[in-house]
Amino acid sequence: MPEEPPQPPAEPPAEPPAGLSIHPVPGLPEFVPGDDLAAAIAAAAPWLADGDVVVVTSKAVSKVEGNLVRLEPGTDREEARQRAVAAETVRVVARRGPLSIVETRHGWVVAAAGIDASNVAADALVLLPVDADASARRLRSRLAGLLGVSVAVVVSDTFGRTWRDGLTDVAIGSAGLPALLDLRGAVDAHGNRLETTQIALVDELAAAADLVKGKLAGVPVAVVRGLAVPAPSPDPGTRPLVRVGPGDLFPLGSRDVVAGRAPATRIGFRDGDQAAVAAAFRVAAAALPEFPVVLSWGQDDDGVIDVHLTDATGLTTALNVGAVVGVALVHLRAEGWATRWEPVSSPGASSLVGRLRVGAEADPGPAGAAGSPAGHAR
Repeated sequence: MPEEPPQPPAEPPAEPPAGLSIHPVPGLPEFVPGDDLAAAIAAAAPWLADGDVVVVTSKAVSKVEGNLVRLEPGTDREEARQRAVAAETVRVVARRGPLSIVETRHGWVVAAAGIDASNVAADALVLLPVDADASARRLRSRLAGLLGVSVAVVVSDTFGRTWRDGLTDVAIGSAGLPALLDLRGAVDAHGNRLETTQIALVDELAAAADLVKGKLAGVPVAVVRGLAVPAPSPDPGTRPLVRVGPGDLFPLGSRDVVAGRAPATRIGFRDGDQAAVAAAFRVAAAALPEFPVVLSWGQDDDGVIDVHLTDATGLTTALNVGAVVGVALVHLRAEGWATRWEPVSSPGASSLVGRLRVGAEADPGPAGAAGSPAGHAR
């Protein structure tokens, strides 16, 4: 059979393919505690349709819910802001002058605990919503009742970005759509299996919506249309975005590491203790290369390392060993090790100056509840 002649290339479409569109919702009032946010959005956007994603700034949510700090006349606003930051903080990650990066009780790591002094009257500060996921669920339910539509809701806030200048909006609350799109296990066009890919869908929607809301236009709500994502059941909101446990490679802030020199009360078994201690002392001794330290251990991986000096014990050696051990403890803490330094009671009686115990953070519960497979803690 004769070969078919090659077909001419298809004509490109005259219109762009279907995609997402982002729409501002203008005409909303300046919200105050007690206002009906859902009713205001329904009145300003009666065109909402099934599948739309309503993105609302957290400030609007906090205002209507009354999550504000009121300032008395004559109050120093910056001092009041610092007090509010302290009250909303569960852990200080870093601090430089008045700027602090903290973890809030919601689990977010953010500058100034997310407390905002902009776009609000001078006699108030705006806190983050108490539970932005619950706020999103209530708003979604109310819009369904008012307009008869099934929409998703994202509550957004403005965050800085790690090791990058500039701000962007992210999601701190959501309802009616998955926070993460988990693509792990999928195979790409080249046959590669995706191992770690999880798309922060609600963060991308929050950032996109801010393009039409802005910071100065007085538009606290936007709608993203054209996204086809089923609602999860159950709906955990934004909780999957909070990275904790083994997945957190940066669990310690600069202030946490120094405090990590404090001795751990209970230390459980963790493999690799000898190599970790050797590496820590190599780093610590780099500043004092002429000061030799000898490490010794008995039973393999028992978490007990003896520290010896080759020089006679004196004031200089005592100061040096304190400096070296202190740096080693900080290094070990930064690597996630629990430590306890036990100096000898009679320095100079032998080459031994102290014993270092290392391992995993043990459950502070009753003895035998944590530690090695045998259930011991040191």
